[in-house]
Amino acid sequence: MSARLKQDALNNNKKGLFEILSLELLIISSLFILSLFAFGLIAHEVVYEKERWVDDAIFSFFSSFSGNGFIETMKFFTFFGSSQFLLPAYIILITYFIIKKMFRYSIHIAMISISSTALMLVIKEITHRQRPDSPVIIGITTFSFPSGHTLSSFIFCSILIYIIWRGNLKPLFRWIYSILLFSFAVTIGISRIVLKVHYPTDVIAALCLGFAWVVLSFWILTNMSKKSALKNLEQVEIAD
Repeated sequence: MSARLKQDALNNNKKGLFEILSLELLIISSLFILSLFAFGLIAHEVVYEKERWVDDAIFSFFSSFSGNGFIETMKFFTFFGSSQFLLPAYIILITYFIIKKMFRYSIHIAMISISSTALMLVIKEITHRQRPDSPVIIGITTFSFPSGHTLSSFIFCSILIYIIWRGNLKPLFRWIYSILLFSFAVTIGISRIVLKVHYPTDVIAALCLGFAWVVLSFWILTNMSKKSALKNLEQVEIAD
């Protein structure tokens, strides 16, 4: 009788888990498709059709109040999207989880960061979009589409948000930190526009691509963790 009850409980757990996964899959698939579609649409319009009206309008908006103080502030923010900051930050983050013996986190962070960087470099080489004229920061020779600073900072902040939501913080603080990190990544993207090292559509496309990538990556990693937990539950039941 006891074995039958355990089996029924296990079946109910499986059913509940599959129902949750189905709903999550629907939501995540929709978000992934929408963001990927937006990225593809932007790429087609600005890279291949050479449309510039969105870029011109946004450049004009920021140029109206881009004084020296604002420019210097944007230079400060743009540093946090550079490899000079992000590479040491990733090393510290991965090392922290290795010390804590949370090896799965370390592997996941490394996989997401490396894969997103590789994806960005491949797309830049495919699109070959030149950077805007008269940039504030000179000497940048890589291609423009999509914005690497924006994509990289968005991925990094999304990883931190993912870690925060899997921690023990109260929901209010989770939301506060998540909003701050998201705003920080967007500000880095805006800095690339203000400094005229990227077209606005480079930044918007990078945000769309980054969103699609983190949605796909985190869904895969979360799904793998849930399947692992279910497998462990089955092993415990069999052992009993």
